[in-house]
Amino acid sequence: MRPSQLLRVLEREFASTAQGHHTPVMLWGPPGVGKSQMVSQIAANHQVPMIDIRLSQMEPSDLRGIPFRDGPLVEWAVPATLPDTERHGRAGILFLDEITSAPPAVSAAAYQLILDRRLGEYCVPEHWAIFAAGNRQGDRGVTYSMPAPLANRFSHFEVDTHLDDWVAWAYQYGVDERVIGFLRFRPELLFDFDPAHNPVAFPSPRSWEFAHRCLKKFEDTPELLQGTLQACVGPAAGIEMAAFVQSLDQMPDLDAILAGAEVPVPREIDLQYAVAAALVGRAIRALRHSDGEEMIGHILAYAERFPQREMGVMLVSDLHRAVGDRLFAVPAFASWAQVVADVMLYE
Repeated sequence: MRPSQLLRVLEREFASTAQGHHTPVMLWGPPGVGKSQMVSQIAANHQVPMIDIRLSQMEPSDLRGIPFRDGPLVEWAVPATLPDTERHGRAGILFLDEITSAPPAVSAAAYQLILDRRLGEYCVPEHWAIFAAGNRQGDRGVTYSMPAPLANRFSHFEVDTHLDDWVAWAYQYGVDERVIGFLRFRPELLFDFDPAHNPVAFPSPRSWEFAHRCLKKFEDTPELLQGTLQACVGPAAGIEMAAFVQSLDQMPDLDAILAGAEVPVPREIDLQYAVAAALVGRAIRALRHSDGEEMIGHILAYAERFPQREMGVMLVSDLHRAVGDRLFAVPAFASWAQVVADVMLYE
């Protein structure tokens, strides 16, 4: 399932704790596809705490607690990491990460916690959602086969990578437009992981975020840029990304485009992708200014001039995902829509 759909599922599952309909959710997927980040995003959206418990680093007693004698009886000291209304708040998310890397004894200790929302005398507060994530056995991570009793305590979702969803996230979180433009140009490199070769660095949504940071740190030292990009996304993708960045000195004047000047569209396809990504980024920032709608109108006019209309459609689709329905209020949108009326858009 694509990330935008999974976020909606997780939103519903979190909200359902209030009605008592919550089902624990297990997210499956290879490393670097954003499983943990999606759960963090739900917590941030609702401004609730997320308790991240790495079961792979725990012993059974870390969950069950430590026994102590209380007169003639033995009681259990509840671990402070487990959700508590007084310490952590009325609502939140208990996130069991790396659950497939947990030894069987630890998984067995989690059975009751996940399904019955309790461990001995301890109870998970009713407005807390339980989410978990792990790698598949073929992903070359340290994994154990999930026991059937544990698997049957979850609803299971496979996390797919999807370029449009990643691009929308990247604009929202300020990822460098050069990275976005490159992945629009080379979409197959958003995620390229072959577990048979057990690579150290490889392209993934997570490692492209590292590439964004790399550009910010090393763009002024060309002799280091290629090597540091390779360290983030792997040898082949790093070389391609460095070459893409070096070619951008032929980019048209973006300020002139925003001002409404007649700027020609570059003939090179890679530069067209770079221009489209950069203009979406400029449009997002333009909305902070009083003349923002006028600038977006000039971007829409420029989108009409791409030789391949699909390129302009991609630009405007990304722009709509980034700024929402405010785009429809820009007068130039109607003109652009008339030009591309016969080009179908699919989500």
